[in-house]
Amino acid sequence: MTAAVVRRSWLVIAAIVIADQLTKHWALNRLSGGRTIDLVGSLRFNLAFNKGMAFSQATGAGPVIGALGFVIVIVVALWMRRSARGVAAVAASLIVGGAIGNLVDRLFRGDAWLRGAVVDFVDLQWFPIFNLADSAITIGAVTMALAALRQPKEQQAEPQA
Repeated sequence: MTAAVVRRSWLVIAAIVIADQLTKHWALNRLSGGRTIDLVGSLRFNLAFNKGMAFSQATGAGPVIGALGFVIVIVVALWMRRSARGVAAVAASLIVGGAIGNLVDRLFRGDAWLRGAVVDFVDLQWFPIFNLADSAITIGAVTMALAALRQPKEQQAEPQA
């Protein structure tokens, strides 16, 4: 990975974490007390706290999910450093940035280590409530899968020694 790609990856990660935390701060200030803001159609802002994983599953496993998040960040960051290029590097940066954004909540929005709740506020009313970090993770994962599918077969195979 070139120095420019590394810088760009860290800029994407930082931008995701900062934007995620700013939007969560806004949601906490504007949507507390049960207030909702209706936008368009079924889209609204509605404050929720998620101590589980995606779609509020495994709500009692916050510390395990947080530890798993740390492992994912480390593994993806190491993979990025070694071999991510182009679209895959951007996709990995989105995943890492989103994971760090949600880890910040788990670390600092609770009364014990990794017991914090993730702040969610984007409510489609027909889909689980989510946040910017969740969106970054999802977009990054889909982009990475599409990039892997588009990669020519000869580039997917390991070089023969």
